[in-house]
Amino acid sequence: MFLALGMAALLMGCNSADNVIKNTIDQEEVMAKLSLEDKAHFVIGTGMAGFSGDDAVIGATKSLVPGAAGTTYPLDSLGIPAVVLADGPAGLRIDATREGDSATYYCTHFPIGTLLASTWNTKLVEEVGQAIGEEVKEYGADVLLAPAVNIMRNPLCGRNFEYYSEDPVVAGKTAAAYIKGVQKNDVGTSIKHFAANNQETNRMNTDAHISQRALREIYLKGFEIAIKESKPWTVMTSYNYINGVYASESKDLVTTILRDEWGYEGTVMTDWFGGKDGAKQMWAGNDMLQPGKDEQFDSIVAGVKSGKLAESDLDLCVKRTLNLVEKSPRFQGYQYSNKPDLKAHAAVTRQSAAEGMVLMKNSPQVLPFGENIKKVALYGCTSYDFIAGGTGSGNVNHAYVVSLLDGLKNGGYTVSDEIKTAYEKYIADAKAAQQKALEEMAKKDKQAAMLANFMPGTLPAEKQFTAEELAAQANVADVAIITIGRISGEFLDRKVADFNLNDSEMKLIQQVCEVYHKAGKQVVVLLNIGGVIETASWKELPDAILCAWQAGQEGGNSVVDVLSGKQSPSGKFTMTWPVKFNDAYSSKNFPIDEDPKIDMMNQGQKGNKKNVDYTDYEEDIYVGYRYFDSFEVPVSYPFGYGLSYTTFEYSDAKIAQKNDIYDITVTVKNTGKFEGKEVVELYISAPDNKAANKPAKELKAYAKTKLLKPGENETLTLSITAPELASFDEAASAWVVAEGEHQFLIGASSQDIKATLTANVKSFQTQANNVLKPNVELNLLKR
Repeated sequence: MFLALGMAALLMGCNSADNVIKNTIDQEEVMAKLSLEDKAHFVIGTGMAGFSGDDAVIGATKSLVPGAAGTTYPLDSLGIPAVVLADGPAGLRIDATREGDSATYYCTHFPIGTLLASTWNTKLVEEVGQAIGEEVKEYGADVLLAPAVNIMRNPLCGRNFEYYSEDPVVAGKTAAAYIKGVQKNDVGTSIKHFAANNQETNRMNTDAHISQRALREIYLKGFEIAIKESKPWTVMTSYNYINGVYASESKDLVTTILRDEWGYEGTVMTDWFGGKDGAKQMWAGNDMLQPGKDEQFDSIVAGVKSGKLAESDLDLCVKRTLNLVEKSPRFQGYQYSNKPDLKAHAAVTRQSAAEGMVLMKNSPQVLPFGENIKKVALYGCTSYDFIAGGTGSGNVNHAYVVSLLDGLKNGGYTVSDEIKTAYEKYIADAKAAQQKALEEMAKKDKQAAMLANFMPGTLPAEKQFTAEELAAQANVADVAIITIGRISGEFLDRKVADFNLNDSEMKLIQQVCEVYHKAGKQVVVLLNIGGVIETASWKELPDAILCAWQAGQEGGNSVVDVLSGKQSPSGKFTMTWPVKFNDAYSSKNFPIDEDPKIDMMNQGQKGNKKNVDYTDYEEDIYVGYRYFDSFEVPVSYPFGYGLSYTTFEYSDAKIAQKNDIYDITVTVKNTGKFEGKEVVELYISAPDNKAANKPAKELKAYAKTKLLKPGENETLTLSITAPELASFDEAASAWVVAEGEHQFLIGASSQDIKATLTANVKSFQTQANNVLKPNVELNLLKR
């Protein structure tokens, strides 16, 4: 029932599952009260009426929860409140301060998605999600606009820092864990961006030309896994076209695949200003349009009146949005505190960040630091100005960020004051120059200046030292650390120059390594980055390399926990690191160093420029390691790679089959001197992989050991079902499992296979709908 009938009627009874009062909506009665115009308003957000012009562009609400991205449309007379939607995924993004309010509303900045996935620890990811969900609920938001599950198709995609992997199994399993954790708090998530949001350049109007097979096996599979396993409250459609149709206007995508094939029962919403034709979006099954525009309202009303849009289709969207409102804490009357446990969550982010860092090199065994290491010479601008995460909607208004400098001090290390002072002045001067440039921009174009402040910035060139200065510094230091940083963010794809080290970075690494090695001292390079960079040309120079990613607000402490040995690194890469950027096959079809064509309110039109207005996914299914391993292209670091302070032995690998389930067991023993965890990866090689144009191997499952003491072992079981062995056959429009002997490859990475098992598998197929066909002929890569 609704509030107009009285509060007593609204409280409809007790939910036996959790023994709490459950408010419900009588949909039939509500629908009977709604006019066509009411329905059209309800399925678009609060729109321009709820935002100022500037705030609509960057996403902020001035009421309810200031700084949240938006709200649903309230129907006050019927007791239907506005539901608050807030950005993620590295934490809740709301305003930290409020006008006329002395309190603060800081949120915990958790590690970026790439780091979380690099833990390969779904239990840990779920714990992070649960902590984030508590902040969402206690700050009065209802739905977190996260996680982001798109595939890392190319190293330069601007939003890779939010994404999990080049592999759909890792992406899907990680997302499922995150969603489960957040939704334990009875708040919602919005899995995004459905689908194929793999470039930021012209993201509002670019058309992704993808084969049906690649869509099914690569770009949709992660969503399918996460949605089936975790049931997110909402799905957010992407900005781009897929094979000629806007994702939010595609009935094939939103209804046929998502709802009919996968059985999804939740609410679907657009990304902010996504799509153009409101009536088409309703027809497609895109239930809610955010933040809502006048022309979308007009399109829906006119569509129903003209018969272009059946009112029954609109009614379905209204009902599914009502379902979302009904579940929300706001409708359930939850009294949020505005006081989440930020101290406890800081501990969660610190520990999770350390587990996702990847030890890339440690020869000789520099790390962890021994008792003799106390004085640290700290180089690199980012050492003193640590990057917690990406910019844009993935940013978090945090209370603090622990720099590497602070982390080292907290860990009991001494940092050279001379070097510190030189860097602090150098960085301050660089920031002052950037601020002055921004102020000059604002005088000419206020909107451009605001966008520039919201988007990824640039780092200064690295400070250089003379050989004499370095020699004097090396004389008093026990070890040198060089931090190489990269800013990540929405709206812009990275440039090739951002993938490669610049001259100042290369010179700094070369000179520090040369001088310190002459002095008998060792050098550690730390990567404070959001995505893959070039490493092949310089990785032989330092003694150790640690990829710390962007580790959230406790980043400096997390790094030192690893450097000191307080926590042993157990992260592994969820993407391949190519030798050169052009080695990635997708680099042939990616907008390299193009104008980003930022169009915040989606007013532009589709053009015909290759890799800007359309992109041909000619690599087809050969994304990441599927390409590098199948075509034997050398890499700098393979998919699944990561070192430990200890060593592991794999033994007693077995396979057992029962009906359509394959259980693979393997025993992992810690054979080294330090405690550690190991990730075990299970790949499948089909009997017809080359003849049938399939990858040499594909990840199907993974597991992680507990923390093993030296000499301790653990037996892991990895289970997969026969349907998970299927490939998509476009001719048959079906998922098909090839008959014959399949290889089950147990590996420490995609290129470090520890054991090979075999099993005979019977053929079968599962029919699918013949939809989302490419609208152009594609020259697809084949083995």
